[in-house]
Amino acid sequence: MNVSLQNIDKVNALLTVKLEKADYQTQVEKSLKKFRQQAKVPGFRPGMVPMGLVQKMYGKSVKAEEVNKVLSDKIYSYIKEQDLKVLGEPLPNEEKQAKLDFDTQDDFEFVFNLALAPEFKAEVSKKDKIDYYNIEVTDDMITRQIDTYRQRAGKYDKVDVYQDKDMLKGQLTEQGVEGGISIEGCVIMPAYFKAEDQKALFNEAKVGDVITFNPYKAYEGAEPQLSNMLKIEKEAVKDHQGDFTLQLEEITRFNMADLSQEIYDQVYDAGTVKTEEEFRAKVKESLAEQFVNDSNYKFSVDARDYILQKVGKIEFPDALLKKMMKINNPDKDDKFIEDNYEESIKGLTWTMAKEQFMTTYGIEIKNEDIEAVAREVTRAQFAQYGMLNVPDELLNNYVQEMLKKQDQAQNLFYRAQEEKLSVALKDKVTLNEKPITIDEFNKLFDQQ
Repeated sequence: MNVSLQNIDKVNALLTVKLEKADYQTQVEKSLKKFRQQAKVPGFRPGMVPMGLVQKMYGKSVKAEEVNKVLSDKIYSYIKEQDLKVLGEPLPNEEKQAKLDFDTQDDFEFVFNLALAPEFKAEVSKKDKIDYYNIEVTDDMITRQIDTYRQRAGKYDKVDVYQDKDMLKGQLTEQGVEGGISIEGCVIMPAYFKAEDQKALFNEAKVGDVITFNPYKAYEGAEPQLSNMLKIEKEAVKDHQGDFTLQLEEITRFNMADLSQEIYDQVYDAGTVKTEEEFRAKVKESLAEQFVNDSNYKFSVDARDYILQKVGKIEFPDALLKKMMKINNPDKDDKFIEDNYEESIKGLTWTMAKEQFMTTYGIEIKNEDIEAVAREVTRAQFAQYGMLNVPDELLNNYVQEMLKKQDQAQNLFYRAQEEKLSVALKDKVTLNEKPITIDEFNKLFDQQ
């Protein structure tokens, strides 16, 4: 067996592997013996099939399989031994690779193209300035968040007089049409009408009143809303443009819950908050923590772009990498490859830069780091529903379920990697801190 490497340029190389019969024959014989023990051939007892017949039946395929196993093992052991920084998989060289014949050949020569990783230096110092956005927590934001908690604890009450946003229920009847539409228990919310004059017809309406209005005008002919209200197909909406009456039987109003100890204990651990002032302070603290995560994420994005710009243009084995993209995306055409190649190279460059930083700063990702990120993600998901004091047992169950899924576990690993690297980079560069409103902050992502 012989392996040789020929550098074409800084990022392209040819790897040649020569195999002789002695390199694979022992494995071929072992495999054929296994086939002999397992083969079921009419006229022969198990394990008694003549080796010549086994060779005739399976020899070629077994030989090809064992040659490929030896070849694969040798390629990757050579790459490891020589400490070659290779991008992707070795690809057969279609021009130099001779045709193989496993029937007649005993010695083989294989030629592969290797895509070598380019050499570059990723580094930062206090001379490097990167923006860091401190999102302001305003009183209005605190009030809106508290109103969300009040809404979740709110309830529907029956009332006698209509106000905007109330829900009405009654008998809806089409006027002036024999056998027209008639719906019992029809539910209407005039607040969603598009025409203001039709909304006004319901002002201060009382239970027992009969209100005449025009649904077609109310929704300005919008088929989805009219179809839903009148319980008809969209195509039939145009045939019902006249007046209807609503015999008002019930008015329901949603009332947000008043702030109370019950709400405080639902949002935070029981007894943590006892007054509205303490509740507002705690909500502000929670929002600030959430925004720190958002600010850190934005910093990691900006740091990535800054470092990539600082690294600059790098020479890559473009032809080989595009070929790999094509192999990995067999259903995509050449235009897809060309349109997405530069973004792919940007991601590859950042991956290589991250590896350098991780080595330089001695950053390791351990299981507890991944679990911590999973717990953070799970807490954020519960927080969206106003659940901030989720029991640890429930939280851990969700975390373990996430970690069982390979794709999610991989994403959590990458996120843990990004977060630990972001912490390290924040300490190494100079932060250009900027106060910003949440609306201004969100617009920063629209600009990217």
